Amino acid sequence: MPDIRLSGLTRRFGAVTAVNDISMVFPEGSVTCLLGPSGCGKTTLMRMIAGLEAPSAGRIAFGDRDVTDLPARRRDVGMVFQYPVMYRTCSVAENIDIALRHDRSFSAAERSRRLEDVLEVLGLGEDRDRHMAELDSGTRQKVAVGRAIARSCDVILFDEPTTNVEVNAKLQLIRAFKEFRARFRQTIVYVTHDQTEAMTLADRIALMRDGVISQCSPPRLLYDQPDSEFGGWFLGNPGMNFVAPEGEREGGIAFAIFPWPVAAPAGGTAGLRAGIRPEYLRVRPHGTPGTVAARVLRRCITIGGQYLLTLAAGAARVKAKVDPDTLGELGAPGAEVGVECPPERVVFFRDGARLPDAARALTGPARLQAWN
Repeated sequence: MPDIRLSGLTRRFGAVTAVNDISMVFPEGSVTCLLGPSGCGKTTLMRMIAGLEAPSAGRIAFGDRDVTDLPARRRDVGMVFQYPVMYRTCSVAENIDIALRHDRSFSAAERSRRLEDVLEVLGLGEDRDRHMAELDSGTRQKVAVGRAIARSCDVILFDEPTTNVEVNAKLQLIRAFKEFRARFRQTIVYVTHDQTEAMTLADRIALMRDGVISQCSPPRLLYDQPDSEFGGWFLGNPGMNFVAPEGEREGGIAFAIFPWPVAAPAGGTAGLRAGIRPEYLRVRPHGTPGTVAARVLRRCITIGGQYLLTLAAGAARVKAKVDPDTLGELGAPGAEVGVECPPERVVFFRDGARLPDAARALTGPARLQAWN
């Protein structure tokens, strides 16, 4: 399978720039999720890769083959849309087989084997003779996926394929996606606004904002070490806590969530903020060594049965996710508690961009080691 190479790719609609000078490589045989809020340009970028939109500037290549000026039908691309596109009068097997009939690289025997493989991987064997009108929306979308993966396409593009299906069907589609990924190692670009879906399916996530890719990294790295405050805020439910410094302490910088001072980076404190995710803050009994004093302002239940606490620590307001079994009575609104902030989980930002050597400020016994 080829990789996908974008060079200076731009798309303008009048005065609006939907995609702005993107240069990157989608590795061969990988799944890259384009993730971002509505209107960030991810669907426009995917449509240019497919050949459904012409770029205003820049080039697109599949491996060494420049496809910028090729129509969609000559790019060897499979595509799955939000709404399944299929022949309603044909059966499940016939819909998938249609995609194979026009591929001369398959003999009749190979075509038959490929059809059976796809039906098996997607769990459609029992539905093979059913027609589209008899199927629910999730099964129809699985048929659409089957048509896309049946041919040995260079590239498969998914445009938010689970948006318009109900929850159980969505889970089935995600399981089916993992199954065929394990069997057919095709180069895939997957557009979604669902961060859980992206974290589950992607080898890499390309986080988009305002027509540019702000970061492209493996899911865990993007989550724990976002390059921007936007990445820290957008990923997570809720996103990162951001805390500004509150002056000086013992020759360093004071933050309301740290019991120890932080070494001042080059450039001082202007635009400086510390970020930590709610699940990494630990709530302890008031006065526990290594914690700072805080007061519980609000408590609510999150998905998964955890408590989400809103805490006041000095002038800072932060959120912490905690297990109710370990929290006990500590989480009652108005309770005085201690907050422990693990140094290895803290990320520092200046003017919205991550400071790469911030961890050095929080390591070592003195907690005042110099930054690079």
